[in-house]
Amino acid sequence: MTTSVNEPLLLSDADVRAHLSAERTVAAIRSALVEHHQGTLHAPARAHAELGDGALVFTVGRLAGQGVFGFRAYDTFVGAEQLVALWSEQDASLRAVVHGRELGNRRTGAIGAVAADLLAKPGPVRVGLFGTGLQAWTQLWALTAVRPVTEVLVQSRNPANAEAFAARARAELGVEIRPAGSPEEAARERDVVITATNSSTPVLEAEWLAPGTHLTTLGPKFAQHHEIPVELAERGEVFCTDSLAQLNGYPDPHLFAGKPMAQLGALAAGDAPGRTSADQVTVFCSVGLAGTEVAVAAALVEALG
Repeated sequence: MTTSVNEPLLLSDADVRAHLSAERTVAAIRSALVEHHQGTLHAPARAHAELGDGALVFTVGRLAGQGVFGFRAYDTFVGAEQLVALWSEQDASLRAVVHGRELGNRRTGAIGAVAADLLAKPGPVRVGLFGTGLQAWTQLWALTAVRPVTEVLVQSRNPANAEAFAARARAELGVEIRPAGSPEEAARERDVVITATNSSTPVLEAEWLAPGTHLTTLGPKFAQHHEIPVELAERGEVFCTDSLAQLNGYPDPHLFAGKPMAQLGALAAGDAPGRTSADQVTVFCSVGLAGTEVAVAAALVEALG
């Protein structure tokens, strides 16, 4: 962390890991989602600045209720460090610049945790997790802040990755977790299933999901390439996303285009029902609501005092 009088905070992944807890991140996201629903989080769809064979992408947000605004910038061609900038409306000052990947990953994890908390059946949850990357990790990290997690089965195409992920989760999160014996085992008899892969073909089958399962999908979910099966359009009974504008703004049509889909902020505000029976299969399509990075950056600055 680097700062001096009247200069903005310059924060790294190490600062995020040291000061941004799962509980604080989830609280910031839940509040931002409600603000989005109420119209005080202004979050237009992503903007792409084309740069040859890639783009510099901006997500922008203003949380009028908190008096902060800012943006996130990331590229699509070399995988450079992301950057989040945060300004205060009160004194028009640049409050902080956060660089790295950790803030964005924790933000996405917290969105998934809020969705699972609102859509999964009440009580402790058994989790099936597809993927062992950073997105999979922060989904589980944030979920432990909203629900007791009784058992996790983690599925990976690389068994060594699943073993390493499970060992880390036992040590750092204190959860009971083991590699799944098969993709089917990871999906069956679970309260929450999370797919956090880059697969362009389904990693599970819709029939594997038991009645009452909640599914969160983070990876590809478009008509031509999708990590979840098209049959979920019929198997699922409640569909939700964090931003309909972003979901409908992709150049490729969404896998569930045409299905009635609630916005997560409406559920968080109590203005949409979500799950209405224990046997419903619920599906959350995460797109990463713009402006939530700004909310998490503000929470990080607050944690630093």
